[in-house]
Amino acid sequence: MIVETLTVGFIATNCYVVGSEMTGKGMIIDPGAEPKLILKTVADLNLSVSLIAITHSHFDHIGALKQVKDATGAKFAVGTSALKATTSAFTKLMAAMSGSSATIPEPDILLKDGDSIDIDDLHFKVLYTPGHSPDGISIYGQGVVFSGDTLFNYGIGRTDFPGCSEEQLFAGIKNKLYVLPDNTVVYPGHGPETTIGREKRGNPFIR
Repeated sequence: MIVETLTVGFIATNCYVVGSEMTGKGMIIDPGAEPKLILKTVADLNLSVSLIAITHSHFDHIGALKQVKDATGAKFAVGTSALKATTSAFTKLMAAMSGSSATIPEPDILLKDGDSIDIDDLHFKVLYTPGHSPDGISIYGQGVVFSGDTLFNYGIGRTDFPGCSEEQLFAGIKNKLYVLPDNTVVYPGHGPETTIGREKRGNPFIR
């Protein structure tokens, strides 16, 4: 499996380009900014992108969504609570303060807990992990999990925004992520990768 990590935008959001080495089909996770860089990476990897998935609909994870979708023709998938999350007054205020005009296009696929994402020979499962955002999901498969802003390297997502829930965040980490194999590689929404085992042993926020 191909996993290329791009750090984009002024909040340093991780965008992931994921592809099948066997077939050259791929998906993009969290195209937060810098669409030209994302599209160049896709071209350099010689991938045909069929899906764009976002782990949650905060503006720093969707800033390049429309441009990348228009350029690739890929379907757009998001958690089922995304439309409610992106229309909140708080989300609009944060986007305005950042100078971002990011809006969420009409989704082609609404993802719920337990759904499958299949990119030819690559198979992933959707894990509903709200708390940082009402529509938060993680994407697990092939020995890795894309955790969005739920779980970081020795950190967790913020829960002090309107619509957040510390209780939901902790429950998602403990019941959806910490039950994965310890050697599962965690690709978070910000910062360096880690593993489930490392976080279970040393993350200071979750005990």
